[in-house]
Amino acid sequence: MDRRQAISTQAAPQPVGAYSQAIVAGGFLHTSGLGPHDPVTGRVAGTTIREQTEQTMRNLASVLDAHGLDFSDVVRATVHLQYLDRDFDVFNSVYEHHLTAPYPARTTVGADLANVLLEIDMTALLR
Repeated sequence: MDRRQAISTQAAPQPVGAYSQAIVAGGFLHTSGLGPHDPVTGRVAGTTIREQTEQTMRNLASVLDAHGLDFSDVVRATVHLQYLDRDFDVFNSVYEHHLTAPYPARTTVGADLANVLLEIDMTALLR
């Protein structure tokens, strides 16, 4: 019996490589890093950090919802920002709007991303 369960939804961008949108294992759901791609067109949604963060959060919410979870179940997040110094404050205000205290543990780093301004992965505790 496989101890891992892949989670997939058409409401979030489909993987373009050898990875799942999320995996359930060990009492947690672990998402892959998701960015601001529109799940229907596959194109990057928006040109600003605000627009791209909103789309990324929608994508993450869709993956969580595919297993009956939401942002209140998230215990950890890792955020990669293309322009950490420039975009952190706007990103953080959008992120904060979607979550409630106590906020998940989070690491935010600058990263060289391909044609997007951010990527986020999350870990959620199963109910």
